[in-house]
Amino acid sequence: MTADRVPSRVEADGAGGLTYQGSCYLLVRPETLVALQKAVEAVLGERAAACLAAGGRAGGGTALQALEGAAEEIVARLLAMGGEIGWGAFALERLGSDELVVSVRNSPFARAYGAAVTPVCHLTRGVLERLAEVALGAPAVATETACAANGAPACRFVARVR
Repeated sequence: MTADRVPSRVEADGAGGLTYQGSCYLLVRPETLVALQKAVEAVLGERAAACLAAGGRAGGGTALQALEGAAEEIVARLLAMGGEIGWGAFALERLGSDELVVSVRNSPFARAYGAAVTPVCHLTRGVLERLAEVALGAPAVATETACAANGAPACRFVARVR
């Protein structure tokens, strides 16, 4: 089956909303989010990254509420969900007792942002930071150590227990 023939799990609710596996979602073009990101960066400078990551943590936390199981199962489900809703092709590199490492190929955020000097996938970083907290059972901090917007073949995120 080709990608353009994959059945969508996104369903219209008949009242103007969309759901994915029972959760409400909003389809937004990456260019729209990147334009918002760049506007916030213009006003807040480096502080914009923290604001966007906070949004990712909030959304990731909501998505994680619907997932149950062992840490490995939760990580696998959220990474698969990320790919299914268009956030890129996620791959688990490592899940240890104090570290979660994930790479993302074809990040729509990096692609829409264009060339950048610093990593730009702050929303994804926030989601993965929240995932790490759930999987590792402790507060965690995530860093984007490579970004396709900086010329890397994939975006790479390392989350460690604080």
